Amino acid sequence: MMARLRKLYPDADCELNFESAFQLLTAVIMSAQTTDVQVNKVTGKLFSKFPTAKDLAEGDIEKIKEIIKPTGYYNAKAQSIQTCAQQLVTRFGGVVPQTLEELTTLPGVGRKTANVVLGVVFGERGWTVDTHVQRITKRLGLTKNDDPYKIELDLQKLFPDDDWSLLSITIIWHGRRMCFARKPDCTVCPLNEICPSSEV
Repeated sequence: MMARLRKLYPDADCELNFESAFQLLTAVIMSAQTTDVQVNKVTGKLFSKFPTAKDLAEGDIEKIKEIIKPTGYYNAKAQSIQTCAQQLVTRFGGVVPQTLEELTTLPGVGRKTANVVLGVVFGERGWTVDTHVQRITKRLGLTKNDDPYKIELDLQKLFPDDDWSLLSITIIWHGRRMCFARKPDCTVCPLNEICPSSEV
């Protein structure tokens, strides 16, 4: 499975624009209920105005809301990213921690967000179980669970830990480009022979 997906998406990588761990963390928090494309439309302006955790922590919340409005749910997201930045400053000296345990103590940061940052920035092993990974791994029969944490545990048993982060990203790419929630493009999917949900 991994080989087929890697062949299809040899350039699969995180699609959020960022220049630091803090910027990626902030972008991932903002990506809830929207697309990476929408987030990328606002991060340039947001990070030119607030390039560091300290800048965002001390920033005018109304200005933050105005900048991130296109991502939707901007009131809650502005509060989340600013509170997270404030905690980064007060508890971690403005530096993004490099452990799942510490990251998930930050406001707005769950296992999914933490695993994205740990995998993409720090090269740590972890599964990013988003809606695409949930949907595709269930379709492939790799899990029967609906809970993201239980799915993560199921997938950890099935694949070598060196593959977790890259496989997460590759599955996400597959979900965005072919294995859609509605009307998946099974006819051209390289997994259609092994997928029990294939509509071919």
